[in-house]
Amino acid sequence: MKDKRIGVLLGGLGPERDVSLRTGEAICGALRRLGYDAREILVDRDIDQVLRRDPIDVAFLALHGPYGEDGCVQGLLELMGIPYTGSGVLASALAFDKLKSKEMFRLHNVPTPPYYAFDASELDDLESTHGSFGFPAFVKPRRAGSSVGSGRANDLAELRERCAEAAAFDSSILVERFVPGREVTVAVLDGRALGALEIVPKGRFYDYQSKYQKGQSEYHLPARLPPTRYKGVLNIAERAAKCLGTTGAVRVDFLVTEGENEYVLEVNTLPGMTETSLLPMIARGAGMDFDSLCETILLRASLGGSAPLVTPVRSRRPLANVGDERRDA
Repeated sequence: MKDKRIGVLLGGLGPERDVSLRTGEAICGALRRLGYDAREILVDRDIDQVLRRDPIDVAFLALHGPYGEDGCVQGLLELMGIPYTGSGVLASALAFDKLKSKEMFRLHNVPTPPYYAFDASELDDLESTHGSFGFPAFVKPRRAGSSVGSGRANDLAELRERCAEAAAFDSSILVERFVPGREVTVAVLDGRALGALEIVPKGRFYDYQSKYQKGQSEYHLPARLPPTRYKGVLNIAERAAKCLGTTGAVRVDFLVTEGENEYVLEVNTLPGMTETSLLPMIARGAGMDFDSLCETILLRASLGGSAPLVTPVRSRRPLANVGDERRDA
């Protein structure tokens, strides 16, 4: 692979552009340290022309949000015959669409909070649409990441406000039953869980500020769960990733309640990849440093989930057993 030209695609057209820039810069730095011919490629609406003027052999996707994480760029790369990292077109689209991913979760018996979805043009009928669904509720744009446009509503007035905020990012809005519990995320690589991390945001929930501003959240690795329950969360994460058909490195976000229930919120097919992001944090706990993680993801690049370009490199320790060593919390 070191004789190939690696293009790290970063930026994009969505509201998470700044996060993507930081992710791409970190990935490009890691690959260069390892001796790869890696270069940053800024993604805009002329990305097809850029790739034709300055061809690459492999695309490392460092994009977040619409037009990067939702299958659009993946489809373009397949048309151009350029292998890329991460999941294929269909899996990317399903995971990015919170409604469709929830429908797949229910079909495959993966637990997820109760929900409904409606079009922003139907906001005037919100009271009858919400009906007896109850409060508190949690509102999200149907297709967006990094918690942009998301928030909790405790009554109908707040529900209208949260829905109007979500409508700024997507014409379709998802309303979930609010589930009090611990925020836990699991990193999955090639279908195998690397470990689970617990997030304790200082705000009301793990919002954009909590994700990207230092000191706004605390992290516990491994997640503070009893061993049996910890293994159960890893198992559910693997099932959630599998039912969407994802490949490569993904992150599965959970709510874990005191009542012995676990709920999958979403599967992120292109998680943040700065050195302080959650996926690299979990990978370090599994014995894989940031540079090795980037290389591992690169070596799995393919066209639409087909066979990777090179034989994957296995890590130094059995990743599926990371949770076995922790003590009962």
